[in-house]
Order: sequence, then C-alpha cells, then structure tokens
Amino acid sequence: MAMHHYLRLTFILLFVVTSFIVVYFVIKKRRNRKVPKLLSKEKYPSVLEEMKEISVANDHFFNIWPYVSELKAAKILSNKIKESELIHKVYRNSANNFEHVLLVTEQENHFVEIVVDRNKKKAMGYLFLNL
Repeated sequence: MAMHHYLRLTFILLFVVTSFIVVYFVIKKRRNRKVPKLLSKEKYPSVLEEMKEISVANDHFFNIWPYVSELKAAKILSNKIKESELIHKVYRNSANNFEHVLLVTEQENHFVEIVVDRNKKKAMGYLFLNL
C-alpha cells in the first residue's frame, strides 16, 4: 500500500473518532438540561405582599419568552396556545422587586404563574394557580 492510502485512512479514522466524541457530548448535554423550577407558595415571600396589576399591553414587564420556551420544551405549557393569547395578566409587588405573569393553559381557570425577580433580571420559577 502506498503512503497516501495510510494517510487517507488516518484522516478517516480521525474524523470518525471526532464525530463520536461530538455526538457523545451533545447527547450528554441534552440529558443534563435544566428544567424550569417549580416553586411553592409557602416558601415564596412575594406571594404574601400586595400586588398591583400591570397592563398586558405595557411592554415594561420582564421578557419571559425564553422561559416560556423552556416551559413548552418541558411540556408544562401547551404548544397549541398562540403566543399572542398566552399572557393573561401581569402583577407587580409594591416594592417593584417581583413580577408575576399569569399564562393561560388549556383548562379554564388554571394558570401557570411565572415569578420574576426584577433585581436579578431572571425568572425564579413557576407556580400552578387554580382559580
């Protein structure tokens, strides 16, 4: 066999090994993906405070769409509901620290409530709310 055949086989082997390593790490990362955090009302202090409603048309509340995508990926929210109809109400506490965004579910009077810490600028988790 000529030298170029060994070189070609070496590159093919290197490509196959590299591909297996990449596939392994992609699968490992997908399995270790964080799921949204379920909060309890007893442990969360902002639920006890007085909340005021903010207009849904007002765009000054937290950008929840990346978190909504995580909730849909975890199958907590349904993909059947249009994003334009998803937000029911938005509430903010008196100290302007926390926002609670109520999202519509397929069941009537059942909501998913996203709790947002405005100081840390991140979604803390979600709650199930039955009215």
